[in-house]
Amino acid sequence: MLSIENGTLLVLTPLSGFASLQLTPYSARGLTQTLELIKSGGDAWLRRDVNGIYRSVADTRFRKYKSTISCKDGETPCLDDAWIGETVEVSCVFELSYPTGATPARPVVENSERTVGTVTYYRPLLTMLVEDIRLSLPEWQALYDWQIDLQER
Repeated sequence: MLSIENGTLLVLTPLSGFASLQLTPYSARGLTQTLELIKSGGDAWLRRDVNGIYRSVADTRFRKYKSTISCKDGETPCLDDAWIGETVEVSCVFELSYPTGATPARPVVENSERTVGTVTYYRPLLTMLVEDIRLSLPEWQALYDWQIDLQER
């Protein structure tokens, strides 16, 4: 459900430290969220076996996501005491999907599932660590430019 106050589907819930990493009104309208696979060590997950067949040697426990959330808006999120390594629960804007009748690979944000034909879409609920926070303010434009990089725990 879209937060009228913040103008976004994204919800950040601090799980460690102070409750400082939160969206504020007019801080996240029109934000962008990327979700990408973490590739540990480049192509270390893909190897050729003794028969020359290219295979995945990845341990499935290491299948994790990283995410970047960025926005330009009139206010900043509450970031005064937000630090690298802080744990946050992220109700993603980005949707994942799976065949209807199967099970989603990640926890689902409440009331975010929708079905189109044989595919069910959902917004994942991810527990992530803050990797980096970047802020800037072009003074004359008066738009705060912020970015938070996260990795799934």
